[in-house]
Amino acid sequence: MPLAMARPESESRVPWVDYAKGFCIIMVVMMHSTLGTGNEMGGQGFLHRVVAFALPFRMPDFFVIAGLFLSQTINRDWRTFTDRKVIHFAYFYLLWLAIQVLVKYARPTTGGVLETIDQFGFGLVEPLGTLWFIYLLPIFFVTTRLLKPVPALVVWIAAALLETARISTPSTVINEFAQRYVYFYSGYILSSYFFALAAWIRSHRKTAAAALALWAGFEMFMTSVPTPFAHYPTYASLPIVSLAAGFIGAGAVITAASLLCDIPFTKWLRYCGRNSIVVYLAFFLPMAATRTLIVHYHLTSNVGLASAIVTFMGVSIPLLLQALVRNTRLKFLFERPAMFWLVPAKPKIVVPVPQPAVGG
Repeated sequence: MPLAMARPESESRVPWVDYAKGFCIIMVVMMHSTLGTGNEMGGQGFLHRVVAFALPFRMPDFFVIAGLFLSQTINRDWRTFTDRKVIHFAYFYLLWLAIQVLVKYARPTTGGVLETIDQFGFGLVEPLGTLWFIYLLPIFFVTTRLLKPVPALVVWIAAALLETARISTPSTVINEFAQRYVYFYSGYILSSYFFALAAWIRSHRKTAAAALALWAGFEMFMTSVPTPFAHYPTYASLPIVSLAAGFIGAGAVITAASLLCDIPFTKWLRYCGRNSIVVYLAFFLPMAATRTLIVHYHLTSNVGLASAIVTFMGVSIPLLLQALVRNTRLKFLFERPAMFWLVPAKPKIVVPVPQPAVGG
Protein backbone atom coordinates (compact mmCIF):
# COMPACT_ATOMS: atom_id res chain seq x y z
CA MET A 1 0.00 0.00 0.00
CA PRO A 2 1.48 3.42 -0.87
CA LEU A 3 2.53 5.43 2.15
CA ALA A 4 0.08 8.27 1.55
CA MET A 5 -2.82 5.85 1.15
CA ALA A 6 -2.38 4.06 4.46
CA ARG A 7 -5.39 4.60 6.71
CA PRO A 8 -5.47 4.82 10.50
CA GLU A 9 -6.71 1.81 12.37
CA SER A 10 -9.78 1.95 14.58
CA GLU A 11 -9.73 4.40 17.47
CA SER A 12 -10.81 1.63 19.85
CA ARG A 13 -7.28 0.53 20.86
CA VAL A 14 -4.13 0.51 18.77
CA PRO A 15 -1.27 -1.22 20.64
CA TRP A 16 1.63 0.94 19.46
CA VAL A 17 -0.32 4.13 20.25
CA ASP A 18 -0.78 2.94 23.84
CA TYR A 19 2.91 2.11 24.07
CA ALA A 20 3.83 5.56 22.75
CA LYS A 21 1.52 7.19 25.28
CA GLY A 22 3.14 5.07 27.97
CA PHE A 23 6.58 6.35 27.00
CA CYS A 24 5.35 9.94 27.00
CA ILE A 25 3.54 9.91 30.32
CA ILE A 26 6.47 8.26 32.10
CA MET A 27 8.83 10.84 30.61
CA VAL A 28 6.54 13.66 31.76
CA VAL A 29 6.35 12.33 35.31
CA MET A 30 10.10 11.69 35.28
CA MET A 31 10.80 15.28 34.23
CA HIS A 32 8.73 16.84 37.00
CA SER A 33 9.96 14.33 39.58
CA THR A 34 13.63 14.63 38.68
CA LEU A 35 13.82 18.40 38.44
CA GLY A 36 11.81 18.86 41.64
CA THR A 37 13.85 16.31 43.55
CA GLY A 38 17.11 17.79 42.29
CA ASN A 39 16.05 21.26 43.44
CA GLU A 40 15.05 19.99 46.87
CA MET A 41 18.23 17.96 47.35
CA GLY A 42 20.54 20.51 45.78
CA GLY A 43 22.12 18.31 43.13
CA GLN A 44 21.67 16.21 40.01
CA GLY A 45 21.47 12.48 39.34
CA PHE A 46 21.51 10.11 36.40
CA LEU A 47 17.87 10.82 35.54
CA HIS A 48 18.71 14.47 34.85
CA ARG A 49 20.59 13.23 31.78
CA VAL A 50 17.57 11.16 30.70
CA VAL A 51 15.29 14.19 31.14
CA ALA A 52 17.60 16.34 29.01
CA PHE A 53 17.75 13.59 26.37
CA ALA A 54 13.95 13.45 26.13
CA LEU A 55 13.37 17.21 26.11
CA PRO A 56 13.22 17.68 22.30
CA PHE A 57 10.56 15.01 21.76
CA ARG A 58 8.73 14.40 25.06
CA MET A 59 5.82 16.81 24.52
CA PRO A 60 5.93 16.91 20.68
CA ASP A 61 5.23 13.19 20.59
CA PHE A 62 2.43 13.54 23.13
CA PHE A 63 0.72 16.12 20.92
CA VAL A 64 1.30 14.16 17.70
CA ILE A 65 -0.43 11.18 19.33
CA ALA A 66 -3.25 13.42 20.59
CA GLY A 67 -4.03 14.51 17.03
CA LEU A 68 -3.86 11.09 15.36
CA PHE A 69 -7.54 10.15 15.54
CA LEU A 70 -9.05 13.61 15.10
CA SER A 71 -9.79 12.90 11.43
CA GLN A 72 -12.32 10.29 12.58
CA THR A 73 -14.27 12.71 14.77
CA ILE A 74 -13.77 16.21 13.36
CA ASN A 75 -16.83 16.01 11.09
CA ARG A 76 -19.28 15.04 13.82
CA ASP A 77 -22.08 17.49 14.60
CA TRP A 78 -20.98 20.35 16.83
CA ARG A 79 -22.94 19.08 19.83
CA THR A 80 -21.22 15.68 19.79
CA PHE A 81 -17.84 17.19 18.94
CA THR A 82 -18.11 19.66 21.83
CA ASP A 83 -19.11 16.91 24.23
CA ARG A 84 -16.22 14.60 23.30
CA LYS A 85 -13.48 17.14 22.68
CA VAL A 86 -14.29 20.08 24.95
CA ILE A 87 -16.57 19.16 27.85
CA HIS A 88 -14.72 15.87 28.41
CA PHE A 89 -11.42 17.64 29.11
CA ALA A 90 -13.05 20.65 30.77
CA TYR A 91 -14.66 18.33 33.33
CA PHE A 92 -11.36 16.76 34.31
CA TYR A 93 -9.52 20.06 34.28
CA LEU A 94 -12.02 21.77 36.61
CA LEU A 95 -12.21 18.76 38.91
CA TRP A 96 -8.47 18.34 39.29
CA LEU A 97 -7.89 22.08 39.40
CA ALA A 98 -10.14 22.12 42.47
CA ILE A 99 -8.27 19.17 43.99
CA GLN A 100 -4.85 20.72 43.39
CA VAL A 101 -5.94 24.09 44.73
CA LEU A 102 -7.40 22.51 47.86
CA VAL A 103 -4.25 20.47 48.48
CA LYS A 104 -1.90 23.39 47.92
CA TYR A 105 -3.75 26.36 49.38
CA ALA A 106 -6.71 25.37 51.57
CA ARG A 107 -6.33 26.33 55.24
CA PRO A 108 -9.04 26.59 57.93
CA THR A 109 -8.79 30.38 58.10
CA THR A 110 -10.55 33.23 56.37
CA GLY A 111 -7.34 34.10 54.54
CA GLY A 112 -6.94 30.49 53.47
CA VAL A 113 -10.47 30.31 52.09
CA LEU A 114 -10.01 33.54 50.14
CA GLU A 115 -6.68 32.40 48.74
CA THR A 116 -8.21 29.09 47.68
CA ILE A 117 -11.04 30.85 45.84
CA ASP A 118 -8.58 33.28 44.27
CA GLN A 119 -6.27 30.51 43.07
CA PHE A 120 -9.18 28.54 41.59
CA GLY A 121 -10.40 31.62 39.74
CA PHE A 122 -6.90 32.31 38.45
CA GLY A 123 -6.67 28.70 37.29
CA LEU A 124 -9.61 29.28 34.96
CA VAL A 125 -7.43 31.68 32.97
CA GLU A 126 -3.90 30.48 33.67
CA PRO A 127 -3.54 26.68 33.90
CA LEU A 128 -2.24 25.51 37.24
CA GLY A 129 1.01 23.57 37.23
CA THR A 130 0.93 20.31 35.29
CA LEU A 131 -2.68 20.72 34.13
CA TRP A 132 -1.82 22.97 31.17
CA PHE A 133 -1.87 19.98 28.77
CA ILE A 134 -5.48 19.16 29.67
CA TYR A 135 -6.38 22.85 29.38
CA LEU A 136 -4.82 23.15 25.93
CA LEU A 137 -6.26 20.06 24.23
CA PRO A 138 -9.83 21.42 23.79
CA ILE A 139 -8.35 24.62 22.35
CA PHE A 140 -6.39 22.57 19.83
CA PHE A 141 -9.44 20.51 18.88
CA VAL A 142 -11.70 23.52 18.34
CA THR A 143 -9.00 25.52 16.54
CA THR A 144 -8.39 22.65 14.13
CA ARG A 145 -12.08 22.27 13.36
CA LEU A 146 -12.48 26.01 12.75
CA LEU A 147 -9.44 25.97 10.43
CA LYS A 148 -10.79 23.13 8.26
CA PRO A 149 -11.64 25.46 5.33
CA VAL A 150 -8.02 26.71 5.26
CA PRO A 151 -5.57 24.70 3.13
CA ALA A 152 -3.66 22.32 5.37
CA LEU A 153 -0.26 23.42 4.06
CA VAL A 154 -1.01 27.04 4.94
CA VAL A 155 -2.03 26.09 8.50
CA TRP A 156 1.01 23.84 8.91
CA ILE A 157 3.47 26.53 7.76
CA ALA A 158 1.86 29.08 10.09
CA ALA A 159 2.05 26.61 13.00
CA ALA A 160 5.70 25.81 12.20
CA LEU A 161 6.52 29.52 12.16
CA LEU A 162 4.85 29.90 15.57
CA GLU A 163 7.06 27.14 16.98
CA THR A 164 10.17 28.72 15.49
CA ALA A 165 9.28 32.21 16.72
CA ARG A 166 9.93 31.27 20.37
CA ILE A 167 6.97 33.33 21.56
CA SER A 168 7.23 34.28 25.23
CA THR A 169 4.37 36.00 27.05
CA PRO A 170 3.00 35.92 30.62
CA SER A 171 0.36 33.42 29.37
CA THR A 172 1.13 29.71 29.48
CA VAL A 173 -1.72 29.06 27.05
CA ILE A 174 -0.32 31.39 24.40
CA ASN A 175 3.25 30.16 24.82
CA GLU A 176 2.39 26.47 24.73
CA PHE A 177 -0.08 26.90 21.88
CA ALA A 178 2.60 28.55 19.77
CA GLN A 179 5.19 25.93 20.63
CA ARG A 180 3.04 22.78 20.38
CA TYR A 181 0.24 23.28 17.86
CA VAL A 182 2.36 22.28 14.87
CA TYR A 183 2.80 18.80 16.35
CA PHE A 184 -0.88 18.33 17.15
CA TYR A 185 -1.90 19.54 13.69
CA SER A 186 0.68 17.25 12.10
CA GLY A 187 -0.78 14.30 13.99
CA TYR A 188 -4.14 15.21 12.48
CA ILE A 189 -3.20 15.83 8.83
CA LEU A 190 -0.39 13.26 8.64
CA SER A 191 -2.02 10.45 10.59
CA SER A 192 -1.92 8.16 7.56
CA TYR A 193 1.85 8.56 7.36
CA PHE A 194 2.36 7.83 11.05
CA PHE A 195 0.25 4.68 10.84
CA ALA A 196 2.08 3.63 7.68
CA LEU A 197 5.39 4.16 9.47
CA ALA A 198 4.26 1.93 12.32
CA ALA A 199 3.17 -0.77 9.84
CA TRP A 200 6.51 -0.58 8.01
CA ILE A 201 8.42 -0.88 11.28
CA ARG A 202 6.56 -4.05 12.24
CA SER A 203 7.63 -5.69 8.97
CA HIS A 204 11.23 -4.36 9.05
CA ARG A 205 12.12 -4.81 12.69
CA LYS A 206 15.91 -5.17 12.34
CA THR A 207 16.25 -2.13 10.10
CA ALA A 208 14.00 -0.10 12.42
CA ALA A 209 15.99 -1.16 15.49
CA ALA A 210 19.25 -0.13 13.81
CA ALA A 211 17.78 3.24 12.85
CA LEU A 212 16.56 3.73 16.41
CA ALA A 213 20.07 3.08 17.78
CA LEU A 214 21.57 5.60 15.34
CA TRP A 215 18.97 8.17 16.34
CA ALA A 216 19.72 7.64 20.03
CA GLY A 217 23.40 8.40 19.48
CA PHE A 218 22.58 11.49 17.44
CA GLU A 219 20.02 12.63 20.03
CA MET A 220 22.59 12.26 22.79
CA PHE A 221 24.96 14.52 20.87
CA MET A 222 22.29 17.12 20.08
CA THR A 223 21.12 17.35 23.70
CA SER A 224 24.50 17.34 25.43
CA VAL A 225 26.89 19.42 23.31
CA PRO A 226 26.65 23.16 24.11
CA THR A 227 26.31 25.74 21.34
CA PRO A 228 28.22 29.03 21.08
CA PHE A 229 24.89 30.89 21.36
CA ALA A 230 23.92 32.18 24.81
CA HIS A 231 20.16 31.68 24.42
CA TYR A 232 20.42 28.15 23.02
CA PRO A 233 22.17 25.78 25.44
CA THR A 234 22.26 22.75 23.11
CA TYR A 235 22.03 22.17 19.37
CA ALA A 236 18.62 20.55 19.80
CA SER A 237 17.29 23.86 21.13
CA LEU A 238 18.21 25.89 18.03
CA PRO A 239 15.34 27.32 15.96
CA ILE A 240 14.21 25.04 13.12
CA VAL A 241 16.50 22.33 14.52
CA SER A 242 14.14 21.96 17.48
CA LEU A 243 11.20 21.55 15.10
CA ALA A 244 12.98 18.80 13.20
CA ALA A 245 14.15 17.20 16.44
CA GLY A 246 10.57 17.09 17.70
CA PHE A 247 9.32 15.23 14.64
CA ILE A 248 12.31 12.91 14.41
CA GLY A 249 11.95 12.14 18.11
CA ALA A 250 8.25 11.45 17.65
CA GLY A 251 9.16 9.02 14.89
CA ALA A 252 11.67 7.38 17.22
CA VAL A 253 9.04 6.92 19.92
CA ILE A 254 6.66 5.41 17.36
CA THR A 255 9.47 3.10 16.26
CA ALA A 256 10.23 1.98 19.82
CA ALA A 257 6.53 1.56 20.58
CA SER A 258 5.96 -0.55 17.46
CA LEU A 259 8.95 -2.76 18.24
CA LEU A 260 7.73 -3.40 21.79
CA CYS A 261 4.19 -4.42 20.86
CA ASP A 262 4.95 -8.14 20.66
CA ILE A 263 7.17 -8.37 23.74
CA PRO A 264 5.08 -9.82 26.63
CA PHE A 265 6.97 -8.34 29.60
CA THR A 266 6.39 -4.79 28.29
CA LYS A 267 2.59 -4.96 28.66
CA TRP A 268 2.84 -2.75 31.74
CA LEU A 269 3.98 0.09 29.48
CA ARG A 270 0.88 -0.31 27.34
CA TYR A 271 -1.25 -0.25 30.49
CA CYS A 272 0.35 3.06 31.47
CA GLY A 273 -0.43 4.41 28.02
CA ARG A 274 -4.05 3.26 28.09
CA ASN A 275 -4.45 5.17 31.34
CA SER A 276 -2.14 8.08 30.60
CA ILE A 277 -4.78 10.68 31.46
CA VAL A 278 -5.20 9.06 34.89
CA VAL A 279 -1.49 9.37 35.57
CA TYR A 280 -1.34 12.90 34.17
CA LEU A 281 -4.21 14.13 36.33
CA ALA A 282 -3.12 12.59 39.63
CA PHE A 283 0.65 12.21 39.68
CA PHE A 284 1.34 15.58 41.31
CA LEU A 285 0.20 14.47 44.78
CA PRO A 286 2.15 11.18 45.20
CA MET A 287 5.11 12.85 43.51
CA ALA A 288 5.18 15.73 45.97
CA ALA A 289 4.45 13.52 48.97
CA THR A 290 7.19 11.01 48.12
CA ARG A 291 9.73 13.76 47.47
CA THR A 292 8.90 15.41 50.79
CA LEU A 293 9.29 12.13 52.69
CA ILE A 294 12.66 11.39 51.11
CA VAL A 295 14.02 14.87 51.75
CA HIS A 296 12.54 15.35 55.22
CA TYR A 297 13.63 11.99 56.60
CA HIS A 298 16.91 11.85 54.62
CA LEU A 299 16.01 8.43 53.24
CA THR A 300 18.76 8.66 50.62
CA SER A 301 21.38 11.18 49.57
CA ASN A 302 21.53 9.80 46.02
CA VAL A 303 19.63 12.25 43.81
CA GLY A 304 19.29 9.76 40.96
CA LEU A 305 17.85 7.05 43.19
CA ALA A 306 15.52 9.52 44.89
CA SER A 307 14.31 10.78 41.50
CA ALA A 308 13.65 7.22 40.33
CA ILE A 309 11.62 6.43 43.45
CA VAL A 310 9.59 9.63 43.10
CA THR A 311 8.96 8.85 39.42
CA PHE A 312 7.83 5.31 40.22
CA MET A 313 5.40 6.50 42.87
CA GLY A 314 4.13 9.29 40.62
CA VAL A 315 3.21 6.76 37.94
CA SER A 316 2.05 3.80 40.05
CA ILE A 317 -0.05 5.48 42.75
CA PRO A 318 -2.54 7.09 40.31
CA LEU A 319 -3.00 3.72 38.58
CA LEU A 320 -3.56 2.05 41.94
CA LEU A 321 -6.00 4.78 42.94
CA GLN A 322 -7.95 4.30 39.73
CA ALA A 323 -8.19 0.57 40.36
CA LEU A 324 -9.43 1.17 43.91
CA VAL A 325 -12.16 3.67 42.99
CA ARG A 326 -13.28 2.12 39.69
CA ASN A 327 -16.44 0.53 41.12
CA THR A 328 -17.10 3.02 43.91
CA ARG A 329 -18.72 6.42 44.25
CA LEU A 330 -15.28 7.96 43.78
CA LYS A 331 -15.03 6.76 40.20
CA PHE A 332 -15.95 10.31 39.13
CA LEU A 333 -12.27 11.15 39.72
CA PHE A 334 -11.35 9.43 36.45
CA GLU A 335 -14.69 8.77 34.77
CA ARG A 336 -16.98 11.57 33.63
CA PRO A 337 -20.45 11.07 35.18
CA ALA A 338 -23.46 10.80 32.86
CA MET A 339 -24.86 14.09 34.19
CA PHE A 340 -21.95 15.90 32.53
CA TRP A 341 -22.53 14.40 29.07
CA LEU A 342 -24.20 16.47 26.36
CA VAL A 343 -24.57 13.41 24.17
CA PRO A 344 -24.90 10.02 25.90
CA ALA A 345 -22.14 7.55 25.20
CA LYS A 346 -23.06 4.76 22.84
CA PRO A 347 -23.40 1.45 24.66
CA LYS A 348 -20.60 -0.97 23.92
CA ILE A 349 -21.68 -3.73 21.60
CA VAL A 350 -20.53 -7.13 22.76
CA VAL A 351 -19.95 -9.45 19.82
CA PRO A 352 -20.54 -13.07 20.85
CA VAL A 353 -17.58 -15.36 20.27
CA PRO A 354 -18.53 -18.40 18.14
CA GLN A 355 -18.34 -21.61 20.14
CA PRO A 356 -17.11 -24.89 18.67
CA ALA A 357 -19.76 -27.49 17.97
CA VAL A 358 -20.05 -30.20 20.59
CA GLY A 359 -20.00 -33.83 19.55
CA GLY A 360 -18.86 -33.21 15.95
